[in-house]
This record gives sequence, C-alpha cells and structure tokens, in this order.
Amino acid sequence: MYFVDFAKRLFKKQNTGIIIYLILNTLIVMALFQDIFVGLSLYLVSLTIALSPVGEWMLRVQQGCKPLSQEYIDRLMPLFEEVYEKAKMLDPSIADHVKLFISNDSNPNAFATGRKTICLTSGLLQYSDEQIKATLAHEFGHLSNKDTDLILIVSVGNMIVSTMFVLYRVVMSAVGIMASIANRSFGTLIMTIFIDFMLVAMMWLWTKFGTMLVMHSSRKNEYEADHFAYQLGYGDPLIQVLNSFNEMEMSFRKGLWANLASSHPESFKRIESEVA
Repeated sequence: MYFVDFAKRLFKKQNTGIIIYLILNTLIVMALFQDIFVGLSLYLVSLTIALSPVGEWMLRVQQGCKPLSQEYIDRLMPLFEEVYEKAKMLDPSIADHVKLFISNDSNPNAFATGRKTICLTSGLLQYSDEQIKATLAHEFGHLSNKDTDLILIVSVGNMIVSTMFVLYRVVMSAVGIMASIANRSFGTLIMTIFIDFMLVAMMWLWTKFGTMLVMHSSRKNEYEADHFAYQLGYGDPLIQVLNSFNEMEMSFRKGLWANLASSHPESFKRIESEVA
C-alpha cells in the first residue's frame, strides 16, 4: 500500500524532475550491469530499501540524528506535541508516532523524511519557542504533503546505487588487472584503467544532473509546506525564521544540509508568497 500510494503521488507536475531522475538512474544501473533484468531488479531493491523504515533509519544515522536527551526533551517535546496535535487536526492522514530527533550541527536547519521522522539541528535551539514551533509546523507540512519520500530516494537510494557502482568497479578492475597479468598485456591494463575512468566520469555527471533535477522539484514543495505552517497559525514566526535564513551565509554548509538549503527557494520569495 505504501509503494502504491507513493507511485500515485509521484506523478505530479512538480515532480517532473524526480521522474526524470528515476528513469535516468534505472537506465544507468541497467547499463552498468549490462543486463536489463538484473539492473532493473537491483534498482527496485534499492528503492524498496530507501522507502522503508530501514531507509528512514539509514538517513538518520547518515545525518547524525539522535533521540532527544533530557536536556532537549524538557524544552522541545512540549513544542513538538503542540504542533503535532494541531497538524493531526488539520490533516488526520499524518502518521501516528512521528518522532523528533536532533543533530549536533551548529547551523540552524531541519528536515522531515519518510513518514515518521523530523530532525532539528542543535543550531535551531538559538531561536525562540514560537520560531521553533513554526519550523516544526513547516516540517509537518512536508509530512502532510507526502513529499518527504523524495529525500530518501535521493540520499539513501543514491547511496545504495553508489555502493553497487563501487562494487562493480572493484570487480571489473580486478578482472582486468588479472587478465593483463596473465596475458602479459599492457593494452588490457590500459583499457581497464580507461574504462574505470569513464565509469567515474559517468557517475559524477549522473550525480550532478540528478541533483539538479531533484532540487527543481524540491523547491516547488517548499511553498506548500510553508502554507501548511501558515494554516496552523505560525505564519508570523515562520516569516521571522525565513528572514533570518535570508541573512545567513549558506556557503559553509556541507552534505545533506547543503542540499536541503539549495533545494529551498530564496527566502524572500517564500515570504512574499505567504504575505500575498
């Protein structure tokens, strides 16, 4: 049911970039393994893992998201429960037992993924309670709009496919080197190195192009999540948060947090959208 629901939601206009990305990934994996059935099967396995609770767990581990310690529980849980209750009243389809996690990152940020994960950075704790509630409301907006699976496809799915790619490279290189040694053929060795170089270049281009397509789709979903927070009554503090983000230098961010930043429209455009 989960995957049927995901497939139905996937084919929306704003997800055109995601659809192209998935098709591109499928073709690349099939080309790498030189077998349509094997390539397609492996890619479907990677998506199944990415969209499962295991994928959610993998992303939390990857980004250092941990359960709240007591020092955070006392402040954050009342804020979280208040917003969660309002979000469920507005949209009962939001999953039960959504959990809040925290990452030891000094840069203020947050993300929701899968169906039951919201993660804040420790840097967000410098904001007021109302601003934190507005941020949580925005993330519940992503859970409500069911666009949070996209992060799993990009981050976890990409990691799984990349692992398959690396293993493939190792096997191919080992076979090529052994063949060149056995046959005393420097031509085979050179060809092996050349093929390895081409695979690395293709992987780099695939990652860049795929990220560009995904970010195009993600930017459109931010407006819907902002509107959800506005409907919950957190419009003013959300604007304050967006204003602060607009003043920040984004160049120092790394990893998924950097991708999340680039996946968001300019803050002033989001503010204009809610004020209008």
